[in-house]
Amino acid sequence: MEFSLKVIRPAHTKSDCLVIPITQGRCLTPAALVVEQSSSGTLQRLLKQGDLGKENGKLLLIPGLEGIEAKRILLVETGADPLNDNRFRAMVRAMTQTLDNLPVKEITCALGELEVPGRDGAWVLEQIVLTLRETRYRIPKETIDPAPLPSWKSTILVPPVGLSTKIAEPLVERAQAIANGTDLTRDLGNLPPNRCTPQHLAETAQSLGKTWDCKVKVLDRDAMEKLGMGALLAVAAGSHRPPQFIIMEYAGGKSKARPLVLVGKGITFDTGGISLKPAPEMDEMKFDMCGAASVLGTMRAVAEMKLPLNVVALIPTCENMPGGGATRPGDVVRSLSGQTIEILNTDAEGRLILCDALTYAERFDPTLVVDVATLTGACVIALGHEAAGLMANDDGLRAELQAAGDVSGDRAWPLPLWEDYQEGLKSNFADMANIAGRPGGTITAASFLSRFTKRYRWAHLDIAGVAWKSGKEKGATGRPVRLLCRFLMDRAGSKG
Repeated sequence: MEFSLKVIRPAHTKSDCLVIPITQGRCLTPAALVVEQSSSGTLQRLLKQGDLGKENGKLLLIPGLEGIEAKRILLVETGADPLNDNRFRAMVRAMTQTLDNLPVKEITCALGELEVPGRDGAWVLEQIVLTLRETRYRIPKETIDPAPLPSWKSTILVPPVGLSTKIAEPLVERAQAIANGTDLTRDLGNLPPNRCTPQHLAETAQSLGKTWDCKVKVLDRDAMEKLGMGALLAVAAGSHRPPQFIIMEYAGGKSKARPLVLVGKGITFDTGGISLKPAPEMDEMKFDMCGAASVLGTMRAVAEMKLPLNVVALIPTCENMPGGGATRPGDVVRSLSGQTIEILNTDAEGRLILCDALTYAERFDPTLVVDVATLTGACVIALGHEAAGLMANDDGLRAELQAAGDVSGDRAWPLPLWEDYQEGLKSNFADMANIAGRPGGTITAASFLSRFTKRYRWAHLDIAGVAWKSGKEKGATGRPVRLLCRFLMDRAGSKG
């Protein structure tokens, strides 16, 4: 989708639809005032008649008016309550959904005129692009006669007050890069598991490397065995599909600058292994690779934005399947770190592939490490579908990630990581067990991972509740690409 920026003359703007906001059911923004004057008071008459509802996101579509060159005008109501982040995004979503049902190809959007308390014009512009792209995303369907995409092709954005076109254009390009990374994440998550295999994730990384000049290396089973990745290989033991360990390096910073490392869980299908999951909704376990997908999407966005950072992505990926060779409950395996693990439940597999990746991260001497994983159902119970779980061994890093989530709207909420939670991981047969019982399951899973992160600053994002939606809107969400991109932009000094 194309975006352009223009300081418009609302009455003389030629497009299929001019979108202008109305505040508190009656107040006209600058663009609306110009339309009002050029159309002999039409807008005020319609507003007085109550044709536009006073709730946030209510819409009124007006056919062509005399004196106005746009073919249609779409009024969008801000609502009586003060505008905030969520209400602003709701307006953009409502606008997008309505226009997708109209025969329009070019629209002019003046929602950038609005001021959102606590946010600047750069945020407003970025959120218009991101929310519009998110709402227009379509799951690629494999059908005989695929439905055509809506005809809407380009959008002209009015720069927010205080932002010149010259300043605003790079912001739109940046938002487009984040949206492109988010779309890649959603596309990977939405693929069926017979298509999105460990090999497919490796090939995707290699393709991204060629396109965006990133170094990519993929370790096969033999290489992992030589390294001693016993925890990862234990998860892959029951599958006929070979595991992959993907290493992707983006060198945008100084040559000797220590990198930031992102680790993504890539279980392309999770049956639970011998600890087999119940059949209902097991199809959704194709989304268990969304941590890996979000890291790949973030790497694409980072490379497209050309952030002045060195970033490494580590993606352990395999299937978790039952079978004659599968790991059993009660087996003891040796991880890359040398620590041994008693596997009490084979459905607690994500932490097993992550622990070897977290140990592997040490060789990059990272400035910090963030892992992303659809790790625990307990996180869904604790935080629902609104926020990812956030745990860290460094208070400053945890605060940075939480702040990035708040600004981006891709929120995370901190949970404790106290030493007390380690008690349940004790084992009579190994250095640790891979589960610690039902209470505090999200925290004890992170506590397990923390045993492999003592040599660097580390944070863990449990995205089990936010990575996909179930039911009628079933599909991958692309989270937490926006959070990670905002975090990295802030780290790069590209605050906007």
